[in-house]
Amino acid sequence: MVTKITENSTTPPRSSALHCHECHCKVILPHLTHKQAAVCPQCGLQLTVYHHNASQKIIALTTTSLIFLFASLPFTFLSFSANGQYHSIDMLDSLWTLIEKGYVLLAIIEAVAVLILPAFVLLGLLYLLLTLSLGLRPTKAEWVIHILFKLLPWTMTEIFLIGVLVSLIKISSMADIELGLSFYAYLLFTLSMTMTLLYVDKYQLQLLLQSHPITPQPINPSLNIQTTWALLITSVLLYIPANVLPIMHTTMLGSDEPSTILGGVILLWKSGSYPIAMVIFVASLFVPVAKVVILCWLNYSIQTEQQHANSERMFWYRITEFIGRWSMIDVFVVAILVSLIQLGNIMTILPGHAALAFCGVVICTMLAAMSFDSRLIWLQPEKPKSETKSL
Repeated sequence: MVTKITENSTTPPRSSALHCHECHCKVILPHLTHKQAAVCPQCGLQLTVYHHNASQKIIALTTTSLIFLFASLPFTFLSFSANGQYHSIDMLDSLWTLIEKGYVLLAIIEAVAVLILPAFVLLGLLYLLLTLSLGLRPTKAEWVIHILFKLLPWTMTEIFLIGVLVSLIKISSMADIELGLSFYAYLLFTLSMTMTLLYVDKYQLQLLLQSHPITPQPINPSLNIQTTWALLITSVLLYIPANVLPIMHTTMLGSDEPSTILGGVILLWKSGSYPIAMVIFVASLFVPVAKVVILCWLNYSIQTEQQHANSERMFWYRITEFIGRWSMIDVFVVAILVSLIQLGNIMTILPGHAALAFCGVVICTMLAAMSFDSRLIWLQPEKPKSETKSL
């Protein structure tokens, strides 16, 4: 349901105010010109950037992205041949193979991260901006914008694509690999969606739709700290089996060869695939540990009410938010290899228990970063009344 807009929604006001969502500093924004950005004076966060005709560009790019996404489903994605055996998959086949092998949760994670959520985000943007272009106001625009930006970190199209490329390099020495039409369609979809998100700005959307931001949750230091600690402890506990247990099993001529994450890195290094080995090492081993260490330090600094190096703490917090998703590369590598290499006794790959454990590590660290309230870094603790001195 939509309602008629009575004002010119495409012309933003000369100035407006908003609160920085990372430090809660109130900022008065002037009218911005093309490609001009506004930065928070306290924490340095880019609050918004204005692009001329951004809504038309988003509509065009969103439509293109959806076309490529649906085109990536019906055709062959990858084909694999070895020793006279041939096997090919499309995007939906890869999910069905995981379900048949009993790894339903892994199939759900892949489907949600690389197909369902990206499509939902694109359709949501299209709903908002197409409705606006007709001179109408979308119903519940505030909630739609809020949900879309909450889901954005969980869309992992570019990470999945890199995972596919890593998996191809892993097996290129064992068999002949062919890329299908769906692979190229998904590649174009990833590029189109990335370009779409470059023009998507939450504040500018709210201005265009004349919507009011949803009131942020009140600051609750005790609850935020406890939730972050719980998620960090859970991720540490999951990190142990994720690295000790095999992440996948390769069966060749009846012989089972389990492989851990570190074992896979060593194998890639010995085979001469140094860049790929470094990518897997950084994404799967270094990044999760670094993220846990940084978040533990940040959470402890809040708990002990430290009031120094605020800018440095904000820098490291943003690093953890940015890098956390990329650890999913190894999970997608396993999902692709399992879907593609099913040649019976000649060669078969199955996921190990470490795959789900490692996926749990990534999800818990992402949730820990989201539960950490960066506004607490800038919150000045109240001094007890007994410390107040009268002159």
